[in-house]
Amino acid sequence: MLHALSIANYRSLLNLTVEVGRLNLIVGANGSGKSNFYRALRLLAETAQGGVVNALAREGGLESTFWAGPEGLQGFPRRMKRGDTPIQGTRSKEPKYLRLGFTDDDFGYAITLGLPIPSLSAFTLDPEIKHEVIWAGPVYRPASVLVERQGPVIKVRDEREWRVLAPRVGPFDTLFNVVADPEATPEVFSVREAIRAWRFYDHFRTDRDAPARQPQLGTRTPVLHHDGRDLAAALQTIREIGDAALLDRAIADAFPGASIEIDRQADGRFSVQFHQEGLLRPLSGAELSDGTLRYLLWVAALLSPRPPRLMVLNEPETSLHPDLLPALARLIVQASGVTQVWVVSHAPGLIRALEANRECHTLKLEKELGETRLEGVGRLEGPSWHWASVT
Repeated sequence: MLHALSIANYRSLLNLTVEVGRLNLIVGANGSGKSNFYRALRLLAETAQGGVVNALAREGGLESTFWAGPEGLQGFPRRMKRGDTPIQGTRSKEPKYLRLGFTDDDFGYAITLGLPIPSLSAFTLDPEIKHEVIWAGPVYRPASVLVERQGPVIKVRDEREWRVLAPRVGPFDTLFNVVADPEATPEVFSVREAIRAWRFYDHFRTDRDAPARQPQLGTRTPVLHHDGRDLAAALQTIREIGDAALLDRAIADAFPGASIEIDRQADGRFSVQFHQEGLLRPLSGAELSDGTLRYLLWVAALLSPRPPRLMVLNEPETSLHPDLLPALARLIVQASGVTQVWVVSHAPGLIRALEANRECHTLKLEKELGETRLEGVGRLEGPSWHWASVT
C-alpha cells in the first residue's frame, strides 16, 4: 500500500506531504483543498494510463493549475499573516514545476511536469514531462535510484553503471509508456501495474435514466464500472465467486429485513430486485430511491471479488440518508481489511463512524493564506520527502 504521498505546486497544494495508513479519511471545511487533493491523486494515477498530459490540458493547461499565491509563505512578515497589511509577493525567476510522487511497500515514484519551451507548435497547452524517477526505499536519494528520466533520456541502473534505455522520448510520454517491460525493467513494470490497479469512485449515476436502473447484459463483473452501469452483474458475481454471506449482511445492516436477488431474463439481461420488509413484491431498479440505489452501488464496489491495492471514494455520502452512514462506514472498514481505502468526506455522521475505528487515519486539511496544509502540523513536522533536481 502507499505510505506517503507528496504534491507540490498544484492549485492550493503548494507543498504537501502526508503519511497514510490502510484506512484514510480526508476531511476539512469547504474550500480547504479536499477536491484539489483528490484531483492530484487522479492526476498521479493518469501517469500509468498515458493520460496525464491530456488531463492537465483539459484543466486549461499546466499554467492554470500552478499555485497562484506568492512565493515563500514561511518568510512573510507577521503583519501580513495577521491581515494587517496586504499580501505582497515577488515573481519567481525560477522555472515552475508541478510535482507528484508517492512511496509504497517496494518503490517510490515521482514525476515533474513543466511548461514547454516556446516553439512553433500549436499545442501550447500541453505540459512537458521534465523528470521521472523510481527509487528503492522510503525516501528519494541519488544512491537509491533505479530508473531515471531526465528530459528525453531514460536510463536504468545496471549494478554500478547506468545504461540508456531510450535516448529520445517525447515530452508527452511517461516512462511507463516506453520502457515498462517485465524482464528488462521489472521496477517500471511493477510500479505501472500497481498504479493501474488503483480504483476511483466519484460519479455513480442514480438519475432516472441511470444504466444501473435498467436491465443490462450480464457478464461476470468482478470490478464495478466507475459509473455503476453493471450493478446487477457485479452483485451476482459477488454472490457466485465473492462473499455472498457478507453481501447479504451488508444489505440487512442498512435495511433490516431486506434482501436482493438478480433477475436473469431470457435474453441475458440482468436486473436488480430489492425485497423490502412489508412489501408484497420486490422493487425494480427503476423504483429504488437514489439513496437505496447508491448504497447498493457502494456494496458492489466495496465487496469486489478482485480488490485493488488502492480504492478512493469521493464523497460517498452523497444522496444517502444519515441513518445509512453507519452501515456504509462498517462496509468501508470491512473493505479496508483487504485494500487500502481513501475516503474524502464532509459528512459528520460518516466521519464520526469511521473515526470510531482505531485504524482510521484522519487527514484534516485547512487553508492558510490560500495554501492547503494539514491542521496541527508545522511546516517542518511532516514526513521526510526530497524531490530530485531537474537539469
